[in-house]
Amino acid sequence: MNRAIFLVCSLVCLAAAAKSPHAGNNPVPPYQVIGNIFYVGADDITSYLITTPQGHIVINAGYDDTPPIILAGIQKLGFNTRDVKILLNGQAHVDHVAGLHALQKATGAAIWSSEREVAVLESGGVKDPRFGKQFTYPPVHVDHVVRDGEELKLGGVTLVARLTPGHSIGCTTWTMQVTDAGQQYDVVFVGGTGINPGVRLVKNPTWPGIAADFEKTFQVLRSLHCDVFLGAHGSYYGMLEKVKRRNGPVNPFIDPEGYRQFVDRSEKAFQAQLAAEKAGN
Repeated sequence: MNRAIFLVCSLVCLAAAAKSPHAGNNPVPPYQVIGNIFYVGADDITSYLITTPQGHIVINAGYDDTPPIILAGIQKLGFNTRDVKILLNGQAHVDHVAGLHALQKATGAAIWSSEREVAVLESGGVKDPRFGKQFTYPPVHVDHVVRDGEELKLGGVTLVARLTPGHSIGCTTWTMQVTDAGQQYDVVFVGGTGINPGVRLVKNPTWPGIAADFEKTFQVLRSLHCDVFLGAHGSYYGMLEKVKRRNGPVNPFIDPEGYRQFVDRSEKAFQAQLAAEKAGN
């Protein structure tokens, strides 16, 4: 191996092995989730690699120190980081997009974002209605603006964008179909459903329509058929526990009931806070 390449690879791997100052952002071994979907993220801050013959897609870039984990994971799985063509995200919060700048620089991939979060990404988080005064990150240029229901097609793979705002102003849930062992499954990458600390649903001055956005989001999530449940945080779907069982006779990531329960819990929490705020006004 060329000495320079070896040095770069070694530095990437060492950086990925270092303990992150951010909770949930520590390295875990990359693995195949199902079919052409692979996990290349941290112990809770997720990143997914979707491979195709014409190039690859990565969903979620993590914190500013997550890209070394992602890049090392892609390489360890036997794929070329320069074959990554498109970078997606589920929510434009610092823990999922601060790494976009470094990941794009390393891969040369195009950045896609929902229309409502273009300004957030291009301002480095400053225009985020909740965290804009608290967390910022390197700004990036959005190469393609994603609209609700838009299809991303690459190498025989089709990802569909479903806008599910509330957790973030342009939160996006991505869906696709995957074939594994001769069977086809519907995959849902949930963008986010939780109400961020300090956020009001009633009389919110920076986001007046947040309650209506949340209500529509739960309608959308309930309309989706889900076999394989994934998301922006591993804690959404019990990732670490499922990883322990992934070599068993049944793929634990095939979990439609887990998806339904997650949506139920999320909507129940939303309705409870909305009722409490209305009662207090």
